[in-house]
Amino acid sequence: MLDCAIIGGGPAGLTAAVYLGRFGLKARLFDGGASRAAIIPCTRNAVGFPDGISGRDLLTRMREHAARYGVATEAATVDGLATVGDGFRLNVESASVAARTVLLATGVVNHRPPMPDDLHDRAVAAGRLRYCPVCDGFEVTDRRVAVIGTGDHGTREALFLRSYTRDVTLVARDGAPDLDPECEARLDAAGVRRLGGPCRNWTLTDDDIAFETTDGRVEADSVYPALGSAIRSELAIGVGARASDGGCLEVDDHQRTSVAGLYAAGDVVRGLDQISHATGEAGVAATTIRNELDERRPLWR
Repeated sequence: MLDCAIIGGGPAGLTAAVYLGRFGLKARLFDGGASRAAIIPCTRNAVGFPDGISGRDLLTRMREHAARYGVATEAATVDGLATVGDGFRLNVESASVAARTVLLATGVVNHRPPMPDDLHDRAVAAGRLRYCPVCDGFEVTDRRVAVIGTGDHGTREALFLRSYTRDVTLVARDGAPDLDPECEARLDAAGVRRLGGPCRNWTLTDDDIAFETTDGRVEADSVYPALGSAIRSELAIGVGARASDGGCLEVDDHQRTSVAGLYAAGDVVRGLDQISHATGEAGVAATTIRNELDERRPLWR
């Protein structure tokens, strides 16, 4: 039986793996291969890498770090979770795995704009399509930026990016922008243009990314989708863990969910969707797991 099964191979899960390995616990990480960090072409927001590092390279380093302390990463999807006695049973594709505790670090899936998958992936790799203004707003300083979204969410993202550049356009995904008078007033004060959707006929060149709308053509250096995301919390909810209406898992100050022995860290928990924040939560969760396992059965050597 594992002391801890870690579900999710992004920065949160891998940080927890390093901690648990150094605590001398028997842990295994299950990675379904869908970490959002893997699609980051270059982040300059990861402390210690002032010249930037790709998401894939960062994850490779973190996996190597965890392996050094005996925590294996298994490329497999956990498709079932159940409580059994004072532990858990995981369905891992065709296998069954028992664990005393589980750390869920499954993250979220971004809702994509309506564009072909191949063009989407090329645009992300080129920095023409960006999903995190907190991570890389600096990189669009004084550039042409389009935000796809509406309502309060779209307004907030457009105004956040307005602090980096004067050239911001907010485009509704479908139809006319759905904005209340307060949002309209804030956007007007900031000089943010507004166009109706849908977005179609996308093109990507070495110089820009462009698309057609019902109100005209948009040419931008970068586009930010502000379309929300789907939270990968269904495994935890399935065993009774409490979550927000949007699916974010509720945790206490030690990353405990409402189910004993089940912990969560990273973007699957409500908070700032940042690598630094995810790794901090993972360190807290792993330390709590170690201490609570020690209370069950002392970890003396």
